[in-house]
This record gives sequence, C-alpha cells and structure tokens, in this order.
Amino acid sequence: MFELGNSLREARTRRGVEFPQAELATKIRAKYLRALEDERFDLLPSETYVKGFLRTYADYLGLDGQLYVDEYNSRFVTGDDYEPRPRRSSARAAPRARRQERRLVLVALVAIALVTVVVISAWKSSGHSPATTPKKPAAAVVRTPKTPPAYLSVAGIRGSSYVAIRRDGPSGAVVFEGMVEKGDRLPLRGKRFWLNVSAPENLVIKVGGQRVTVGGFRPRVITVTPQGWQEG
Repeated sequence: MFELGNSLREARTRRGVEFPQAELATKIRAKYLRALEDERFDLLPSETYVKGFLRTYADYLGLDGQLYVDEYNSRFVTGDDYEPRPRRSSARAAPRARRQERRLVLVALVAIALVTVVVISAWKSSGHSPATTPKKPAAAVVRTPKTPPAYLSVAGIRGSSYVAIRRDGPSGAVVFEGMVEKGDRLPLRGKRFWLNVSAPENLVIKVGGQRVTVGGFRPRVITVTPQGWQEG
C-alpha cells in the first residue's frame, strides 16, 4: 500500500512541473489534479473520471498509471463489481500460444508434403512426367534512390512525455503537439525546429544522427539548427 496523492505530488515536484504545465499536457483541469494529490476524490465528477485521471496523470509523471488505478480500486472501490485488472498474465500466456502456433504450422507443413508426394507418385505411375515450366526472363533491376534519414527524430523508450515541436522557433508553425508514448517515433524533415519536452529521460532525441543528451528530470527546451542543437 502507498499514498496515492503524496507519491503524485513528489513525482511532480521532483520534475519541477507546475500545475498549469501539467494541465496543458494532460488536458485535465488543474483543480482536479490538485484533488488527486490531496486524495479528495469526491471533488471529481465520478469514479470513472477518478480512474481515468489517475492513469493519465501518473503516466505523464513517468509512473505506472495502472498501478495507481489498482491501488485506488483496492482502497476506495467497494462492491462485487470490482475485479483487479490482470497485469502479467498475457505475458505468461504468450510463449504457450507461440508454441501452439508452431505445432500447427509444423503439422500443416507435414500434411502439405505428404499430399505433394502422393500427387507426384500418382502422376509418375500414370506414365506422365510433370510439365516443365519455361523460365521467365529475368526482370530488369530497378534501383530506387535511398531516402536520406530524417535530420530530427523523437522516439519514446519508456513512460509518457509531452512534446511540442514548432518549425523555426517558439512562434513558428506547430509541427507536433501531444503525448509521445513508448514505441512512438517522430521522424522530421528540415533543419530548424524548437522543442518543448516535459520528460526528456523518456525519449531518445537525435539531431543529424547524433543523440541529444540532457541531464536532470525536468522539462527542457531544445533548439535545432543546421549546425546541430542547443538547450534553450
């Protein structure tokens, strides 16, 4: 058991995030974020909102959102409708499913091989030989020019991170604005960008093929130019 509100507040304070910034990134009103940190769940519209806001806010702070929902369910939800969400069963079941798929594929291949042998034997016994298929002339090789890699790329490697990207500078056209989750990747053409990143430790940012390395657990502003990148 752990304190939901205190752990959320500590994570936000550790990252140096203020409520207006968190509200912009999560699309959750600041008064509801405060209610979550104070565990004043009665101030939120309904239990469904509490769970959704908990998951979104925790993920934004780099925490395990589902863990917070499960803790809330175990402490505050009563009745017969609550069933804890399984967290790892699918991972344990995956190897078993893959083994079954391999067995089915093996059986199918053996069956195809047996049918092929029977057909060829029947054909030969009837005094015929399989027709020879004329060879087709080799097709000309068409070489497609390689597309040069993107000058700027942003990829999610762990928890969520709010990312705002503008072209040329902070007042330029918006290229992307939203949450980048684990597994997401944003390749961007061009060589002049302005980035505002809430959790850089959850991302891999590359400029001209070189990884951008920034320290600390707090939001960062990064400027990209044809000569490379710099903070601020």
